[in-house]
Amino acid sequence: MTTPSDFQQLLRGAALRVTRPRTAVLRAVHANPHADTDSIIEAVRRELPRVSHQAVYDSLRALTAAGLVRRIQPSGSVARYESRVGDNHHHVVCRSCGVIADVDCAVGDVPCLTASDSRGFVIEEAEVVYWGLCPACSTARSS
Repeated sequence: MTTPSDFQQLLRGAALRVTRPRTAVLRAVHANPHADTDSIIEAVRRELPRVSHQAVYDSLRALTAAGLVRRIQPSGSVARYESRVGDNHHHVVCRSCGVIADVDCAVGDVPCLTASDSRGFVIEEAEVVYWGLCPACSTARSS
């Protein structure tokens, strides 16, 4: 989804009013996977220089609630946003530089949703974060 009308259709399909800030925030999240709020504000301001921090925060909240954006927050990190929604993927995070990448479930459709003991909960989603070193940091450490 790359055209303005695609983003407008996504907003309308989620029963959200189409506004310039929402469209710009949605575009910024799609263009910058795993971006933090400050990075999203910076990207949106290239398109809408006078947009307020609050408008971006409100848009992120509305887009997340509507399921158009996913909010993640790996331990020790600020909140990050991504456009990959509707599946049960996980993340790998570099302990050195903090880069984040998507990782699909290892086996089967949704094996992580089968807990050894659900304690009576109806499990809908699982968050798995793998920690390690990205290729660049691993290479730098080896040198």
